[in-house]
Amino acid sequence: MIKKILIGIAFSPNLKANLFEAFRLGNMFGAQVIGVHVGEKSNEKEKQLQQLLNEAPKLQQPLKTLWQEGKPVNVILETTIQENVDLLILGALQKEKLYKYYVGSIARELTRKAQCSVLLLIKPSIERIPCKHIVVSGLEDEKTEETIKAAFTISKNLDCKRVTIVEEISQAELNVKVSDDATLRKATLAKERLKKREDFRVECMLKQIDTNDIIIKKQSIFGRRGYSIGHYAKIKRADLLVMNAPKKMGIIDRIFPHDLEYILSELPTDVLIVK
Repeated sequence: MIKKILIGIAFSPNLKANLFEAFRLGNMFGAQVIGVHVGEKSNEKEKQLQQLLNEAPKLQQPLKTLWQEGKPVNVILETTIQENVDLLILGALQKEKLYKYYVGSIARELTRKAQCSVLLLIKPSIERIPCKHIVVSGLEDEKTEETIKAAFTISKNLDCKRVTIVEEISQAELNVKVSDDATLRKATLAKERLKKREDFRVECMLKQIDTNDIIIKKQSIFGRRGYSIGHYAKIKRADLLVMNAPKKMGIIDRIFPHDLEYILSELPTDVLIVK
């Protein structure tokens, strides 16, 4: 359940759209929205913010505004803990340059370190754009059932009628080298067995979830984890990609990328990372 949402207030061209998206989600979940500005407070900034709030959707609960000084990443991470935040909303660049990928932009660094769920917005909108298709990771993991539950909760709140559960399967699991017709048939049969195994696992999880009025597709993909689901979400023009948070992400994961690092380096759409 999302009870508190935090959004960073940075006076940039996207602030209005980011705020509007946060307010819509706040009203959708009946959650309190907290805005934190990192930097010096001034009368001019207060006036700018108030002007935006006058134009924004009315919140069920008043916006709580915090003005803090310090390093942006540290301030926001500390605020998520102090305020018991459930969801952190961040604006993000769709593609990072190589230098930023290794050093870490503010959005990526917060995504890796935040203890709450994170929503990365690459296309915030002042006017609400209907969500028509959600893609969610069905990767075999202890967190996946909660992630899929979160995806269906979001879909119902957004009135989204289409959810695709992507089961990423490593090519290494096939363990068949194709060199002729016989090995090709063997590889095809192995793929079918793996698909059936993954579909059965997902079906067991879906029995515990309210999926009424939602069109569900299960899609098995063989390839590199993270990259494959990101590519799928992009070519299918999904409106939201929902992923598990990894157990641990450090410098080694960025040199030898973790599956989520492929998503963070080139966001295919808006991404929700469930923690």
